[in-house]
Amino acid sequence: MNVRISKFILPSLFVLAISTQANAQSRRDTSTKKTTTVTKRTVTTNSNNRTSTTKRVPRSTVTYKKSSRKVVAVRNVPNKRTVSFRGNNYYYANNRYYTYSRGLYIAIAPKVGFRINILPANHRRIRFNNNNYYYTEGVFYIQSNNAYEVVDPEIGTIVYELPDEVEKVVIDGQTYYEYANILYEKVQVDGMRAYEIVGIIEMN
Repeated sequence: MNVRISKFILPSLFVLAISTQANAQSRRDTSTKKTTTVTKRTVTTNSNNRTSTTKRVPRSTVTYKKSSRKVVAVRNVPNKRTVSFRGNNYYYANNRYYTYSRGLYIAIAPKVGFRINILPANHRRIRFNNNNYYYTEGVFYIQSNNAYEVVDPEIGTIVYELPDEVEKVVIDGQTYYEYANILYEKVQVDGMRAYEIVGIIEMN
């Protein structure tokens, strides 16, 4: 009698134990907090063979603190200069670039690859990882032959001013600042407030 009971009960207990362990593992997997995946990429540009490592952050993981984005739009831009890039016209005046839409000039940041012959008057030179950058109003340039090209900055670059249109964003509970898809974190450098570049938001 004892032999018959053992043959029936022991396999049943084994199956029950396996099932309980699988359910517990499933609960642990479900309760695990999801974190943002930050992908490091080494990018070589066509300009002076500049090589830099960037951290790409998926746009889906970025939450803007305000539902509406800051937009600067005016009806007139005095003394503007027209700059064409890939079939689109930019209008430059007062250290800003604008696009024209529905009767308004809307301030925008030029895209990566955009080139100009003369730097904006209020630019600042930044030396980082043996590369010279020229920074103004949230836009980074490097010299390329006889022109200046807009580029993505390197992670770790420090700036001391951000544009007025900068937005506060939250990623995994941490607050950052965003402008032109560049993410900044507020830091202290020699007792001064500064902003360190910590990532680039993916366009798609």
